Amino acid sequence: MAQFVKSVTGGVTLHRSILLMNKRFASKSAPGFCFEPSPEQLQLQLLARQFSRREIVPVAAKYDKTGEYPWDIIKKAHSLGLMNNHIPKELGGADIGCLESAIILEELGYGCCAMTTTINVNNLGQIPIVYNGNKEQQRKYLGRMVEEPLICAFAVSELNAGSDVANIQTTAVKKGDHYVLNGKKVWIINAGHANWFFALARTNLDPKVPAQKALSGFIVDRDTPGVIFGKKESIMGQRTADTRTITFEDALIPKENLLTGEGAGFKIVMGAFDRTRPTVAATSTGLAQRALDEATGHAVNRHTFGVPIAKHQLVMGMLAEMAISIEMARSAWMRASWELDQGRRNTYYASIAKGLAADVANKCATDAVQILGGNGYCTDYPVEKLMRDAKIYQIYDGSAQIQRLIIAREHIARSYNPSH
Repeated sequence: MAQFVKSVTGGVTLHRSILLMNKRFASKSAPGFCFEPSPEQLQLQLLARQFSRREIVPVAAKYDKTGEYPWDIIKKAHSLGLMNNHIPKELGGADIGCLESAIILEELGYGCCAMTTTINVNNLGQIPIVYNGNKEQQRKYLGRMVEEPLICAFAVSELNAGSDVANIQTTAVKKGDHYVLNGKKVWIINAGHANWFFALARTNLDPKVPAQKALSGFIVDRDTPGVIFGKKESIMGQRTADTRTITFEDALIPKENLLTGEGAGFKIVMGAFDRTRPTVAATSTGLAQRALDEATGHAVNRHTFGVPIAKHQLVMGMLAEMAISIEMARSAWMRASWELDQGRRNTYYASIAKGLAADVANKCATDAVQILGGNGYCTDYPVEKLMRDAKIYQIYDGSAQIQRLIIAREHIARSYNPSH
């Protein structure tokens, strides 16, 4: 591994401490917009890019076909410091900005979005504790993530409460020193391998009490009695991302595992989405960039009517539209990440980035299949996988429709309050 690190950094040994970047290198130090990465950001981008091209790309198709969980990739990413980016420095984490995290995830998404999803959902599960956990909770649950390549999960979605978080039906009733957790969570990525979960439940059972006061967040250990795991779901794309149902049947959760306090769950989850939606957008952009590169390579080498198809105006137009949309998606996640790193509420920009990049990923993957023609429809070529992998971005972490509702509400609020 040491030789690999040396090779991807141009002969300069990259000690782990370089990855544990001080926040003075984060984008919040910039006085304004800057589209030129800092030397430290370029270092991270180079490391992630080389890792993606050399380690992920060659095995992505194999993992897609077998559905095997990518432990080898996770272990290598962990050893290079490409995971757990926001865990505090005092616990051994990188503690880097959202922008730096998104830079890493775009590069990993270029190689395989399924593997990148497992890594980013690990981030999503940790974020509630990073921002809302007390010192003991952080030490116990985040510290172990740095010490070894462990996985966690974000158990929020339910059959009738996916994007509609307020409709959560899982309950947590206080009894003595524990909460009794009952309910069912669906589509939980990483569930089959998670060491622990962040779970959202209703602690106030009065239906008249709004979600902003009724929901609470908990840390749930995997081996808790009453935590039951369903079968691995057979899904269209991102097949290595282990997705399962989790059922809680009178699971006893220590009161010490409540985050912040009763009624804080809704705010915790919304804050987590503000942090992860720019990185999900970055991963989508990585997929779109891969689609464009695959389509361009084919268009240059494939000849019809005596010339490369890249010289046919209709194909040129498709490539141009793909390039335009990718640049716009990248700019959107950069803005959303930058806003958060300035310490500002980024909900508006995060939803724009996530909604736009998801659509761009799907359009670029579809166009790449079209440009490759029959080859694009064949599983021997990567664009077929890209097309399947892209669809979930319009569904998870808040659907395409939910993003537009958020954007519209934020826009209207801004219209009536320019300082919003």
